[in-house]
Amino acid sequence: MTAPHVRTTDLESERRFEASDGTSLVGALARPEGEAVAAALLVPGSGHVDRDSDHKRMRLGVTRDLAAALAGAGVASLRYDKRGVGASGGDYLSAGLSDNVADAAAALAALRREVPGRPVVVIGHSEGGIIAARVAAEESDLAGVVLLATPGVPGEEMLAWQARQVAGALPPFARFMVRLLRVDVVAQQRRTLDKLRASTGDVIRIQGQRINAKWHRELMASDPSRDLTRVTAPVLAITGGKDLQVDPDDLERIAAAAGGPVETWRPADLTHVLRDDPDAPSLGSYRRLLRQPTDAALLDRVATWVVAAAR
Repeated sequence: MTAPHVRTTDLESERRFEASDGTSLVGALARPEGEAVAAALLVPGSGHVDRDSDHKRMRLGVTRDLAAALAGAGVASLRYDKRGVGASGGDYLSAGLSDNVADAAAALAALRREVPGRPVVVIGHSEGGIIAARVAAEESDLAGVVLLATPGVPGEEMLAWQARQVAGALPPFARFMVRLLRVDVVAQQRRTLDKLRASTGDVIRIQGQRINAKWHRELMASDPSRDLTRVTAPVLAITGGKDLQVDPDDLERIAAAAGGPVETWRPADLTHVLRDDPDAPSLGSYRRLLRQPTDAALLDRVATWVVAAAR
């Protein structure tokens, strides 16, 4: 049952709801001016991020910007702090992908209680897209699903592709140091994944750092295509041509796997952080890109599609 509201503003109010294991999760319900034509659940990406998709070292703001764009189009939305982050209870490091899926399902139920009788769309970015597909596979009455920078291949395959792209897109000085120290980035990642795969606990230490091992094991074993075959709701999938973390060609795999109609869009300069970059893609450019808001064309495309899907 939804607990009393924690904080209220004119069009956005804080909501508290319970996960299936009793963990208290907290998020923000954003309403449009006037009556909502639809409702959207916004699922954040990977990492220690809050309801706005913000990390203490990287303020991504994707779900915050999506909520504003959707409200402007007449769509209510719920976004939430991941467990162990922000105002939500629980422990972030011990949570697996399966726990994050269960939390999203609880958030969807909370959204339906808040905006009853309205068509509902689930929107996920990165890991959030994997979660959105899995939640949608269990839901027969969604109006639509939006997958932003979402892989269409098994997690282990995605991570291997990601390592190859990152190794080839390091800044010049980093590339020099990697060559100087004879570091094989891809092989190093493979060794780390082998340790994670062989682990049995929720959390392990690798090179002195505590790692969410359960999440990594479940991510490596995940396969979005298996979930997509059971998704009959319309799907909008968007991945940028300069994404270094998800293969843009996965758009074709998503379209082939989904059980319902699929619309794809591959903006040439869009990066994984959903900002355009006219330069060669590089992880080192993220901090510069995040000085600007989420790409306006993407926000407009998503909001317009959600309204149309809700009709």
